[in-house]
Amino acid sequence: MLVNMTRNKYFEIKRIKKFIKLFTPPIVLKGYRFLRYGRQHLFAKGIYLAGDYLSWENALAASTGYDSEIILEKTKAALLKVKNGEAVYERDSVLFDKIQYAWPLLAGLMWVAARCGGRLNVLDFGGSLGSSYFQNRRFLQHLLSVRWNIVEQVQHVEIGRRYFEDDHLKFYVSIEECLNQTAPQVILLSSVLQYVPEPYTLLDKISNLTFDHLIIDRTSFWNGASDRICVQYVPSKIYEASYPSWIFSDEKFHQRLIKHWEIVAEFDNSDRLSAPMRVTYRGLIAIRKMAR
Repeated sequence: MLVNMTRNKYFEIKRIKKFIKLFTPPIVLKGYRFLRYGRQHLFAKGIYLAGDYLSWENALAASTGYDSEIILEKTKAALLKVKNGEAVYERDSVLFDKIQYAWPLLAGLMWVAARCGGRLNVLDFGGSLGSSYFQNRRFLQHLLSVRWNIVEQVQHVEIGRRYFEDDHLKFYVSIEECLNQTAPQVILLSSVLQYVPEPYTLLDKISNLTFDHLIIDRTSFWNGASDRICVQYVPSKIYEASYPSWIFSDEKFHQRLIKHWEIVAEFDNSDRLSAPMRVTYRGLIAIRKMAR
């Protein structure tokens, strides 16, 4: 009897929701979904960008910095739970009860694998302890072969090799060390370019190496004529920190990129942060021009 009452109540609530949806304007529904789900999905609550600095050094001097060991330990603990099946998904050391797939990123990886006979070899620059790998491994495991190489800071590499490395996931302290061991088909730059002191130097270096495919994800842009430098602030409930962040000029960035790369697709990310200008987070999939 109790089961039947519970089921009836469930279906009644479902009918009410459908009725409300029929008479609710789409813009109101969109706003409701953002308020309910958006902040958890984007961690936007409490994280913001501020300032307009003349140089990376000035922004660095205005930053409080962060304890990388604390952040690394939080990330390690979270990802170990994901690896061991005790949690579903991790991003920026925060655990979630549902995987938030970056579908354009996954599509790009599968496109590369399709071009390479069902095999995927990724160099994930600044890939932490494997966040993107664990996010997508359910789909990747059906490919003929997968090798995911992470290039990170020494401390990350030490932890990665000790707790996470296996036949598919590898860790290196430099691009050169990785290339001495394997030949990745694609380099992934996910939420990393804006935190590098000289991002265009990194892009030029990548363009002169052997990768035929490039995927950029979760990268900050604005519609101004020149790049801006802000300081990003993170609240203590995630990890207390502030550090420099580039906001790339969309036009300048693309002009630099298309010298060596043909952009196959571009996509928006759902990330939203408060900032002195309108900032959008976007990604793209590109192929080396001579490799077409």
